[in-house]
Amino acid sequence: MSNHKNLNTLSAGGLLVSLGIVYGDIGTSPIYTLKAIFNAAVTGGQAVDSNLVLGALSCIIWTLTLQTTVKYVVITLRADNKGEGGIFSLYSLVRKNAKWLVLPAVIGGCALLADGIITPSITVTSAIEGLKLKFPEVQVIPIVLAIITVLFVIQQFGTDLVGKLFGPVMFLWFGTLGVLGLYFVAQDLTILKALNPYYAINLLINNPLALLILGGVFLCTTGAEALYSDMGHCGRKNIRVSWIFVKLMLILNYLGQGVWALQHGNYDVHDNPFFKMMPEQYLLFLVGLATCAAVIASQAMITGSFTLISEAVRLNLWPKVRINYPSNQKGQIYVPSINWILWAGCIAIVLIFRSSSKMEGAYGLAINLTFLATTILIAAYMKRKKIPEYIIVIFLIVYGLLESTFLIGNMAKFFHGGWVTVMIGSLLFTVMWSWYVARKIKNRFVKYVEIEDYYQIINELSCDTSVPKYSSQLVYLTSANFKTEIESKIIYSIIQKEPKRADIYWLVHVDVVDEPFTRDYKVEFLIPGKLIRIDFKLGFRVEQRVNLLYRKVIEELVKNGEVDITSQYTSLNKHKIAGDFRFVLLEKHLSRFSKLSFYEQTIMDYYFVLKKLSLSEERSFGLDSSYVDVEKVPLIFVTPDDIEMNRLPV
Repeated sequence: MSNHKNLNTLSAGGLLVSLGIVYGDIGTSPIYTLKAIFNAAVTGGQAVDSNLVLGALSCIIWTLTLQTTVKYVVITLRADNKGEGGIFSLYSLVRKNAKWLVLPAVIGGCALLADGIITPSITVTSAIEGLKLKFPEVQVIPIVLAIITVLFVIQQFGTDLVGKLFGPVMFLWFGTLGVLGLYFVAQDLTILKALNPYYAINLLINNPLALLILGGVFLCTTGAEALYSDMGHCGRKNIRVSWIFVKLMLILNYLGQGVWALQHGNYDVHDNPFFKMMPEQYLLFLVGLATCAAVIASQAMITGSFTLISEAVRLNLWPKVRINYPSNQKGQIYVPSINWILWAGCIAIVLIFRSSSKMEGAYGLAINLTFLATTILIAAYMKRKKIPEYIIVIFLIVYGLLESTFLIGNMAKFFHGGWVTVMIGSLLFTVMWSWYVARKIKNRFVKYVEIEDYYQIINELSCDTSVPKYSSQLVYLTSANFKTEIESKIIYSIIQKEPKRADIYWLVHVDVVDEPFTRDYKVEFLIPGKLIRIDFKLGFRVEQRVNLLYRKVIEELVKNGEVDITSQYTSLNKHKIAGDFRFVLLEKHLSRFSKLSFYEQTIMDYYFVLKKLSLSEERSFGLDSSYVDVEKVPLIFVTPDDIEMNRLPV
């Protein structure tokens, strides 16, 4: 990932990288988009004639123009968060505007993940199906399952090596698309009439199957979201410039497929115009290239899902999960749990649907929700940037209408497989939503006390030799945002629940900020030499390894002579040996007496199930378990005043 300053540098290398990373999904859509449209028409009893072909192509060209070029390349790429893009980066830019914006962000994020399960399945299956033209007997499913499994297995080793090959392969892919299309367009220039939006409007108004056809048209833009989420990897300028080349090649290929369809009037549902265009002797080359492109498209999707989840974890929208950094390259992450969930999802989809034409129904419905969510968040961003109201209104009306129309078109797919993505998306939504709401409920019950009231007692406890020493340096993680406050349960842990004597008490607070890569800290000496508070401000892309960060700060403080961590035990002190450190983590559990509504109680029960499945606090903060004590505290203390009792006379 580049830094903010590289966002606008344009380079040949950068252009090549963006071809490899950004355009996999949208670049492989010519394999199945027109096939899906023609299948919908033929199944509905329509012939593939010039009206249908010109109308469908016109819809595709204008969808790519309005949806991908105008909305994403021109408008959305401006909303960068210190050079980072993607729906959660966008959300962290606008979340201060209004509380409810978390809803579109969560829906959009879940829909993206749900679609991520279908992308590898449909692209790899469509590509391998090309083999049937040459070897009609070939078994497609086992090959697809093998490719998908290998793809997910190699994730853990980092994709550094493969990444270097992606750019040139995709350049070859787009070049092939363009040349192939051009060869057919040259045979019939009347196909260029499709550039006129009149044909698109005509199809939408006069064709009874318009909505079904739109469901197919939508497939041409399914990768648009990736242009935005990969901004951090490639830079805005590289994406904008490479898109010109990509869009030209895509449109040429679609037009070429249109010419092929018009030349072969009796269109057969089992045909795929994409592979049929290729002369017989080069077919295997095209299938091979399409498979490589499909794998690259899937890779981009998987990487995108990892980034999405790691941001969601930091923004407290997803349970804490293990995140690995397989290579030294910045931005290379691997999330094992998500990797295997995606893998299982892909395998299930391939086994349920068994052919790409059946998957088309499941594809697109979810991503449509992501588009709508992005539209809402971008409008909020425009408002924050003080863009004139009327422009925001026009933007909302144009894209609201466009995407709602697509949504209605895609709804027709619900019973043809669309329910699968909706189901997966809904499942992911319950996880994100419960995690988010449970945190809000928990915060309601956290009681803060003024820390100053306890200065004297802490000071005295630290010097009281009648209390056995618990540790030389005692560290608590606090969620109090102000240095004047502290959770009552921390005070309870230090003073009442097994009084803990220490030379120095540390309070550590981690604040996740809206910039991606911030790493700042400040130190406050509350009781000089006895009680010290460290505040970390970390970006939502930074690993929260509290243990390492804390040690680094201690080293600085010791070096500057601001703090003395030498052991106070006489024998160790004279040899200048550093004292021991201990972290105490307070884990909340829900006591049975809590007064919560049914909805909140359900959310909390679900939350504790998720918490059991996710990483423990100590692992997620990178604390080494050898010097961590976990104390269980009830989330809600029951106050005795709630209980009425009668004392009976003796």
